[in-house]
Amino acid sequence: MTINREAFSIFEQHLLNDDKPSDFFSLEIVEGEYFWKYPFTMLKKLQEIPQSPEHHPEGNVWNHTMMVVDEAARRKERSEDKRSFMWAALLHDIGKAPMTKVKKGRIIAYDHDKVGEKMAADFLESLTYDKELIYKVSKLVRWHMQILFVVKGLPFAELRTMMKQVSYKEIALLGICDRLGRGELTEERIQKEKDTVGMFIRKCEGRL
Repeated sequence: MTINREAFSIFEQHLLNDDKPSDFFSLEIVEGEYFWKYPFTMLKKLQEIPQSPEHHPEGNVWNHTMMVVDEAARRKERSEDKRSFMWAALLHDIGKAPMTKVKKGRIIAYDHDKVGEKMAADFLESLTYDKELIYKVSKLVRWHMQILFVVKGLPFAELRTMMKQVSYKEIALLGICDRLGRGELTEERIQKEKDTVGMFIRKCEGRL
């Protein structure tokens, strides 16, 4: 397999150094050449993937991803590992491409976190030999939905396993970016999302 080191370096530079990485990615996906090649076609596909208008008024998964990346850029200094955190922000919903379906009039993407773990690893394996980075990013993608599952007490919650594989603080940080990286949010909604993440943190700390 050919490793595209140049593309990896360019993308990482923008992820780590730009105040608003979406400016680069949004221009590149329209005018550049990277997104016509694998593995970036995996991200380009997200432009075609719809989301629930109720929860994602910003539109398709690509729009959401760009908003999450920008939220992450504003918070990356709080991360334990900025590289894995920013790559995870870019790839966190990559699994929605194959997993999004319409069921009884509802747009759903069940198990996109589990499928996304493998897809994120495949994506990065085409760009770098850094196994530690690949592992960390793929695990952040795998567990990014746990905030919802844990707080709501859903059967999909696997807190013990998650905490063996990834930092709950990193999941919480990615989670707030995911929850705020959406269309227009009221101050009340923003506070609600912050409270939800805070509850997740307390439940994790209760396990320590």
